[in-house]
Amino acid sequence: MRCLLVVSFACLLSFSSSPTAFAQQRDVAGSRDYPGIGRFAGSVITGYQAKDFDAMRLQAAPFKDGKASDARRLEGRVTRIAWKTGVGPSILEVSRNFEQQLTKAGFETLLACDTDQCGGIPFIESVDVLPIPAMWADGFNFRYVAAKKSSAAGETYAAILTSMNNDEVYVQLVMSVVGAMENKMVDAAAMAKGLGEKGHIAIYGIHFDTDKATIKPESAPTLAEMAKLLTGQPDLKVFIVGHTDSQGSYEHNMTLSRLRAEAVASALATSHKIARSRLYTAGIGYLAPVGSNATDDGRALNRRVELVVP
Repeated sequence: MRCLLVVSFACLLSFSSSPTAFAQQRDVAGSRDYPGIGRFAGSVITGYQAKDFDAMRLQAAPFKDGKASDARRLEGRVTRIAWKTGVGPSILEVSRNFEQQLTKAGFETLLACDTDQCGGIPFIESVDVLPIPAMWADGFNFRYVAAKKSSAAGETYAAILTSMNNDEVYVQLVMSVVGAMENKMVDAAAMAKGLGEKGHIAIYGIHFDTDKATIKPESAPTLAEMAKLLTGQPDLKVFIVGHTDSQGSYEHNMTLSRLRAEAVASALATSHKIARSRLYTAGIGYLAPVGSNATDDGRALNRRVELVVP
């Protein structure tokens, strides 16, 4: 029986804009090509995930006796993109195009191997793969490439996984810009100081599911500090204002930012017993950027919640 490993985010990429039968398909919402790499001709993005801080699993050498010989866990800013090219090209052709792009961008190849050379199914189970239908990874037919780029700014790692399903090639690029996690925790004292001096303060410790208004569990410490601020100043009323980056339409971001602000207010009211009448909410999408939406770092700064004194 053939074993399929798959990923939940996928992309059809293209290094040129040549029209194909897949030209009518659209990239997944909020996705984009990785700067300086691009996409294979005629493909579209089927999966996209960008995290300010995450861990990436990378294999820098083939397996030996069914076990990893150089497994690396890389922490930093991680971007995962998957594409589908459609029927026609081979796994090798698609992979080689990406490999050439990495070389042009200054990357040094750490590993380039095909199915049996890599280590087969145990190998592919040990690397990052987005879930179906974004990415399909056939443990009996794949190519894997790992590369590294060093510069004065630090180290960047890349992993390319190329496979096939129903004669269509799927390819996934995972990029990790290695670095320490930025401390985005703002305690109650800092919030009070910001509100007192400027009338507003940006909060970066509230995390949401991608493109949703669902608050992630790791936001609990920041919510607790917000509640501490409000409990300590019982007469204080605040606006909770949601902000987004510029990925997606104006209407979508206005709605998303408002729903995220409302989710924060609801969490404070239900979990921390803050009177809902003290919490006003608003969402202004990407209309008040504090960084450039043309860069990953700028977009990360723009995705935030702010407390504002009425």
